[in-house]
Amino acid sequence: MTRRHSLLTRLLAMSVVVAGCSVGASAWLAAQSTTGAINQEIGESLATDAEIYDRLLGHAATHADWAGVRALVDTVAEETGRRITVTTPSRKVIADSGGSTDTTLPSTPTAVVDPLAVDPVLKPDAGKAGIDARAVGPYRLPAVERAQLRRVAQSRLDCLRKYGRDGVIVEKPNGRLAVEEVTGAPREESVPEAPVADTTPAEGVAEREAPQAEPDRPPGDDVAIPGDPKMTGDAGVTPGCDEQVTATRTEQAASTELLTLVNACLDRQGKAPLLPKVADLPSPDELRPAPDDQRCVDSARREQLAAHVSEPAYLYIARPGGKAAPVDLSTVGYSRIAWTALAVLVLTVGVTALAATRLVRPIHAITSAARKMGEGDRSARVRTRARGEIGELAATFNRMSEQIETAERQRRTMVSDVAHELRTPLVNIRGWLEASQDGMAKLEPALVASLVEETVLLQHIIDDLQDLALADAGKLRMHPEQVHVRSILAQVASAHQSQANASAVELRVVVAGEPDLSADPTRLRQALGNLVSNAVRHTPAGGRVTLSARQEDGVVIEVADTGSGIDAASLPHVFDRFWRADRSRSRASGGSGLGLAITHHLVAAHGGRIQVRSAVDVGTTFTIHLPPRPIGDGS
Repeated sequence: MTRRHSLLTRLLAMSVVVAGCSVGASAWLAAQSTTGAINQEIGESLATDAEIYDRLLGHAATHADWAGVRALVDTVAEETGRRITVTTPSRKVIADSGGSTDTTLPSTPTAVVDPLAVDPVLKPDAGKAGIDARAVGPYRLPAVERAQLRRVAQSRLDCLRKYGRDGVIVEKPNGRLAVEEVTGAPREESVPEAPVADTTPAEGVAEREAPQAEPDRPPGDDVAIPGDPKMTGDAGVTPGCDEQVTATRTEQAASTELLTLVNACLDRQGKAPLLPKVADLPSPDELRPAPDDQRCVDSARREQLAAHVSEPAYLYIARPGGKAAPVDLSTVGYSRIAWTALAVLVLTVGVTALAATRLVRPIHAITSAARKMGEGDRSARVRTRARGEIGELAATFNRMSEQIETAERQRRTMVSDVAHELRTPLVNIRGWLEASQDGMAKLEPALVASLVEETVLLQHIIDDLQDLALADAGKLRMHPEQVHVRSILAQVASAHQSQANASAVELRVVVAGEPDLSADPTRLRQALGNLVSNAVRHTPAGGRVTLSARQEDGVVIEVADTGSGIDAASLPHVFDRFWRADRSRSRASGGSGLGLAITHHLVAAHGGRIQVRSAVDVGTTFTIHLPPRPIGDGS
């Protein structure tokens, strides 16, 4: 085969053409769609979008619903000069800063505002869990606990200033106050504690207190916790100014609820629960679960916060009136697309070449194995881990090779067995004839009868071999007719009654009803005769052989004996040619070894199947299932 006709070359050529066309078309479509998108969305900057998104996300994180968001939308729209629309996922408008001159909303929203699944592009500091830090839910502290924490924080700040250091009181999103130590800051006078009124917000209402943490800092990093060594800087801990952080009742209740949800998730996954001491943590951010448990923690936090935050909403940001400054892709943009297309083309060709090589390798292995098979090596096999069609082809080839090797081995065994079977009667006939020719024996009637018996045995073996040859060639002719099963069984029993009487074996027929079927009566009697003959031969004196038949989705015929039985290791071979239960091959205990093989073919020619079950020293039962429909001529 020339290289240009190889499968690898054709696959590469095809992949280059297809990849080139697809990449070119994709690049052209990308340029067109990008130009349209830029014309539609021109003027919007990521910073402005992120600011709008963050402010609406803050509302969603601190309110149980979107009621009252209209005022925030109008304020942000006025500050940014953008049209801001908030809708439900079904595009039902919640709040819209646009007027009657504004165009309809685009099909794709700018972002999805969901405090439990923060967009990492618009808010990179959302953290790995994707939960907005302002969504505190049941962790929000009431005014009484805030007042207590304020006094503790003020006490620590006074202590720091007493030792010549300084700091500021900062507030976490849930209202927890702590001191953040400031290094090198000018010393300030302590601000007297302001009276704290009971301003605990209602469910879903945001509570605001100054000072607030800077919104552009990562959540949790800008909060000082009394007793946390990381707040003391490089100079170490100021003596007497650090206190152990303990969770308030509100935080303990929320952490206990969170712990229950987390452990329920871990239990469903068959993992060990978190320790109860987790419930004493003032914030879920203080949890340090194993990496495998983090997913349950995040899921539990979302489940806990779901009732305290607003439902997800779509955010649309556009210019008022739908105005946009039309621009087109620059030359640099087209150049980047061209280079991208080239890179994709090279990558496609490389991947295709690798895939084609992996595809061709098992084909070469199959070709090599087939060549060895043609040269006479029947043990050739394809060793490959390929899957799909190539793997199936290799597996099919291996099965074919095994069958050919098995057939070759059976052919050799059969030739040897045929020679053995024919040799014994021929040697007997030749020996007596030569003895008679030499005058050492006279052709008396008894000797003639013995020679005739040997000749009949030869004829029987040859007839059996001819039947097997016809069956193998698919030329075993059948002449079906409507037969009465009871009559067939009676004829078979009558034909073998003398053999049964000679062996002192009881032979009986049991038929339920009057089953009829379309079959070749001669071939059916031949098949049953082989089974009955074997059963009588292997049943000791006083035993019993039973022929039974019944109507059961067709006709079921059984030949059961109480003989010596067949061991489990030999059962799969009972229908093999020249197989005998007696390994000595003595005809005193077995025939030619072809009867069961012929019976198997005769039953198959009738469209049926034959099964055998046996137990040593208990007996053997052969069951023939014949279909109810008539059979046609042929094999």
